Amino acid sequence: MLDIKFIRAEPEAVREAARKKHIECDVDRILELDRERREVGRRVDELRSLQKQAGKRIGQASPEERAGLLEEQKALKGELKGLEAGLGVLATELDELLLLVPNVPAAEVPEGADDTDNVELRTWGEPPSFDFEPKDHVALGEGQGWLDILRGARLAGSRNYVLKGDLSLLEGAVMRFAMDSMVARGFVPLSVPTLVRTQTMVGTGYFPGGEDQAYRCDERDDLCLVGTAEVPVTALHQDEILELDSLPLRFVALSSCYRREAGTYGKDTRGLYRVHQFQKVEQVVIDVADAGRSLEHHRAILGNAEAVLQALELPYRVVDVCGGDLGQPQIQKFDIETWMPGRAAYGETHSASRFHDFQARRLNLRYRDGEGKVRFCHTLNNTVAASTRMLIALVENHQREDGTVGVPEALRPYLGGREELGEPLV
Repeated sequence: MLDIKFIRAEPEAVREAARKKHIECDVDRILELDRERREVGRRVDELRSLQKQAGKRIGQASPEERAGLLEEQKALKGELKGLEAGLGVLATELDELLLLVPNVPAAEVPEGADDTDNVELRTWGEPPSFDFEPKDHVALGEGQGWLDILRGARLAGSRNYVLKGDLSLLEGAVMRFAMDSMVARGFVPLSVPTLVRTQTMVGTGYFPGGEDQAYRCDERDDLCLVGTAEVPVTALHQDEILELDSLPLRFVALSSCYRREAGTYGKDTRGLYRVHQFQKVEQVVIDVADAGRSLEHHRAILGNAEAVLQALELPYRVVDVCGGDLGQPQIQKFDIETWMPGRAAYGETHSASRFHDFQARRLNLRYRDGEGKVRFCHTLNNTVAASTRMLIALVENHQREDGTVGVPEALRPYLGGREELGEPLV
């Protein structure tokens, strides 16, 4: 959420942000409501003061004067009640519109309408060149008896799956390696709820606007299944004032994630690329409100994810996400796309985002600076490893002609020292 004072002072910057992000935003209506609310608020304060003064006069008045003063007090009370009700209506509409205002993107964010306009910044590694006809992860997984999509669909509908045998072990190995890598970098490991209150989804910027992508339990519990551990981890200290010497906070969490994938009917229907449930290790940073430090953190968390991919010997590229693909809350986002031979293309596996105080304002997440002033924190997050897409990249890039899959050296300690998975396929 942007500070209303900023919107008031820089309306053109907000309009430009909405244009660049391709997000509708009624800045004029927001400013109009803000003016009305302040005017009505001043009148309410004035009436409350008059009411208080009238109360004192009534206590000091003679019996003859008291009747007239009581009528005056009654009139003030009636006007005040009506204005307070109107003020509530204005505040509600304004708050609802403020939740839709996009964050102002960094100047270097490229123009563009969607992910096809994202700008490649660098690549690492070379896509493998096979001297045989490579298989995709579905053919490899089903051939080895590792992947059961049919029974997954019977259990839970389309875009679900069952991992078996070595592929299930590989998932656990990747997730544990990702966690250990982040703990070695000083991140504090967390186990967090994957069911959160609706207000927590609002606070982190997923609602309003992302309701169609979430699984909700509104009827009885007002809870939502999260699509990423970013939500509970970022909100961990909501409504708190943190001490300066406790910052930065660096957290990492492994969680199950749930996404409805609304609007993707017929898209990426084969295999594990776009599914409803998966495991993910997420890194979150909470620090002081300093744009330079936030940028340093952004580069660092991006580097953390790149280090994991390099250790797993997976070719990838880093892209600067364009305005139209950026989303409402982000200042800037870098995606990592990992090479997937079955797609003959890079596929998104990581998203590193910085928000400045956009999430913190919604969460009321604050700290006390060196001068004792209470300020809103800056927040950032990035994927470390998302299980299903990492599995795609691992089995497809490290496959062998006989259908077995080589195990990168970094994962061997998590798999009993094994150098390959599966049996040769006849």
